[in-house]
Amino acid sequence: MTEEEWTAVRLSLLVATTATAASLPLGIAVAWLLARGRFWGKSLVDTLVHLPLIMPPVVTGYLLLLTFGRRTPIGAFLADELGIVFSFRWTGAALACAVMGFPLLVRAVRLSIEAVDTRLESAAGTLGANPLWVFATVTLPLSLPGVIAGAILCFAKAMGEFGATITFVSNIPGETQTLPSLIYTLTQVPGGDAGALRLTLISIAISMLALLGSELLARRVGAHRIAT
Repeated sequence: MTEEEWTAVRLSLLVATTATAASLPLGIAVAWLLARGRFWGKSLVDTLVHLPLIMPPVVTGYLLLLTFGRRTPIGAFLADELGIVFSFRWTGAALACAVMGFPLLVRAVRLSIEAVDTRLESAAGTLGANPLWVFATVTLPLSLPGVIAGAILCFAKAMGEFGATITFVSNIPGETQTLPSLIYTLTQVPGGDAGALRLTLISIAISMLALLGSELLARRVGAHRIAT
């Protein structure tokens, strides 16, 4: 592999890991809200969460550019006041991947939370536990397989994201050129087929390792739950 290819692999892993880690806390909170919450506008929130799955990725990337570009009010504030820049940076690629993977994460965690017996939560509440403690000690441990599955889905989506990323942060070698972007670039130049094939095989291998890791973690969590 060339140095350019190794750089794309490392950047993709960094972007996918950052996107997953940043999405996880908010995703769990939103999933719990949708699973247990009773409030006006719940259907609207659910629709907004899943909207990136329906819209073309290019549209999502363009909306991110309109929102977080350096010349927009939000983007200018983040850059000038906080030193945070998203457009045409790897951080923007992580943001785009997080937005695209967020619905998959929320859906997996929500289904897992909905499968938890509410009587167990009520029993913990009658013993004096506050809602946050009930969630931390009852709901979250029982829904952990769904959390793991959601995190892996988000990671896998981030590894393969192309449309939103290239629209928001372009295809800058060493800065925003992830695996899918480099594969696309190699398919457009003469003699690039070998490199594209290598990166494709690496992408498949990373995805398979992520899925296998998810399965092993889920089994370990299930075995621990039975033992306890």
